[in-house]
Amino acid sequence: MSEIKDRIVSIYTEQTPNPENIKFVINKMLYSHNSIDFPDAESVQGQSPFADALFGLESVRTVFIANNFVTIGKTSDKEWIEIIPEIKEFIKEYLKEDKEVLSLDKIAEKALAEEKDIEENSSEDDAEMIVKIKELLQKYVQPAVEMDGGAIVFKSYDEGIVTLGMQGACSGCPSSTITLKAGIEGMMKRMIPEVKEVVAEAM
Repeated sequence: MSEIKDRIVSIYTEQTPNPENIKFVINKMLYSHNSIDFPDAESVQGQSPFADALFGLESVRTVFIANNFVTIGKTSDKEWIEIIPEIKEFIKEYLKEDKEVLSLDKIAEKALAEEKDIEENSSEDDAEMIVKIKELLQKYVQPAVEMDGGAIVFKSYDEGIVTLGMQGACSGCPSSTITLKAGIEGMMKRMIPEVKEVVAEAM
């Protein structure tokens, strides 16, 4: 990230379908591999010094990092008009100082543990089904929801029921239930006949 010192860090905001979340779009790639969601400060667990620092701000409730943006969820007692300038300035200064954004080793370690847990709790037939479900999510769902500042990720598959996790702006978003039922469930039932229902993970 040393090259960021030699250029101006510019940030602009984008609305998301969730009024409690806003995207802060930066002229710098933060995470090219995937996206990562921190629903609260305790969930960081050493994976992102950047997220840890953001949670130090009183107004920040959730942090979601992907590509060249970070989606921030605010606390209910604050208004965006009051806090956007402070968050923008904080992000700008953090990146200009060349501080670490993500600890990729810690992220890989946690992802590996989660994969292992899914494998251990799945039969061979289910494992094949899980691969198909993940491929569908990656190809058809992720690009669209990422534009809205969030992600919808696979959590589990059991006897025809697919459980998905809502992240970033998708978490608690009024329109996410419609997306889940009218969009994702319909598509999965058409493309994978074994799927009976798609549900959101209980928060």
